[in-house]
Amino acid sequence: MEDSIQFAKKYLEDLLSFFGLNTDIHATSEDDVIELSIPSTHMNGFLIGQRGETLRSIQYMVSAALMNNDKEYHRVNVDVADYKKGRQEQLSEVAMGWIDKVKSSNEPMTLKPMNAADRRIVHKVAGDNGIATESVGVGRDRHIVLKPKELEKTEEE
Repeated sequence: MEDSIQFAKKYLEDLLSFFGLNTDIHATSEDDVIELSIPSTHMNGFLIGQRGETLRSIQYMVSAALMNNDKEYHRVNVDVADYKKGRQEQLSEVAMGWIDKVKSSNEPMTLKPMNAADRRIVHKVAGDNGIATESVGVGRDRHIVLKPKELEKTEEE
């Protein structure tokens, strides 16, 4: 694992230096996922991109480099100035509002399409609060349907 962490850290530092950003990356591992944290710089917006698209692309590149170099671990999480942590907290709050609406109306709610990371957050928050979820659609149109648990049981019967 340590070899994979060091490789991923060096790869990301080299990638960032290509864009003129020489910074030290904080690298750890948790549950077989390599966590790489880029400190806050003047390039935060550039590195994160619109709705985190650039950040996800950087993460994909690091993961692909690990696979292509036969490293043991390939799952990588790259974060810039705790953007993902803040995004997760913000999305969790919004999801609680959706969950409250589903509970009060006892009707399913279809959410707008979102990326896999955001869907994962909503699935977890909903599951922790007694709401069933289902991902529906393909590609960029994939979205979540929130359902009251009672409704899920009657659909299965």
